[in-house]
Amino acid sequence: MALLENMQVFVRVVDLGSLSAAGRNLRMSPALVSHRIQQLEAHLGARLLNRTTRQLQATETGQVFYQHCLEVLEAVERAHSSIAAEGGAPSGSVRVTAPLGFGRRVLGPLVPEFRAANPMVDVRLRLSDHLLDLLRESVDMAIRMATLKDSSFVVRKIADLRRVLVAAPRYLEARGRPKAPSDLLEHDCLLLRFPGTQQYRWTLTSPGKDESKSTKLSIAGPMDADDGDVLTRWAVDGHGIALKPLWEVAEEVKSGALEIVMPEHPPEPVQLAIVYPHRALLPAKVQSLSDFLVPRVRTLLAASHPDAVL
Repeated sequence: MALLENMQVFVRVVDLGSLSAAGRNLRMSPALVSHRIQQLEAHLGARLLNRTTRQLQATETGQVFYQHCLEVLEAVERAHSSIAAEGGAPSGSVRVTAPLGFGRRVLGPLVPEFRAANPMVDVRLRLSDHLLDLLRESVDMAIRMATLKDSSFVVRKIADLRRVLVAAPRYLEARGRPKAPSDLLEHDCLLLRFPGTQQYRWTLTSPGKDESKSTKLSIAGPMDADDGDVLTRWAVDGHGIALKPLWEVAEEVKSGALEIVMPEHPPEPVQLAIVYPHRALLPAKVQSLSDFLVPRVRTLLAASHPDAVL
């Protein structure tokens, strides 16, 4: 068991590129992480890492051993999952990250229901509109609402979500209603902004007779925030135009607090999906939570507005 644990520490060190980052991730001191690596190197009789004051890299031997470690750890996960599949109940902790608004309205209320059916699985929910590093934060599954790019991660699609531009009627009466995408450049646009975000680049579609055309705009505005619910509040209070998934603002649109702007030029839809770290086989605890969430989330989002889910 000690050897297996040391292999897990080694993999985390290589993934994160430093002893201190691995220590934070594993809740170990850097000294203990270093000791575990030294134990592993002594057991193997080979140096696995080259350390300098600025960086840490796997040696050639370490790179080969790293690949074997991944295979061994995957086999252990496969063994655990096979036991669960034969009647053993899923158990352990699942670390989940999700956007703030989605977590508050949709995911949060579903977690107690999942726990009631799976009492041996603990759910550790981390809500943030920032995109957390799945490996660095030891996240088992992330719910992302984004245009997902190809990566080494595994993606399970939940739905394509319609997005809209919205503003308070009083803002539009005071500033005028945009007619064409380029008109947005003269308006106060409310932006979701944090390091690495692309939310200030808005892509609007213009349906034509043959095919839809896209207009890409680099949007600026006097106010931005890293919390999508703050943008909704600002929009309702008449401070500008926001780009939002329809399901998030369906009630405000229905009540008249917000008006859809330029419905003939809608923003590109966004994909809602579950993203897993690069693993060929999901642990039973993660698979069970994923299977529980997907159909229920689809139903809840579709119920929020007839056109919210494409």
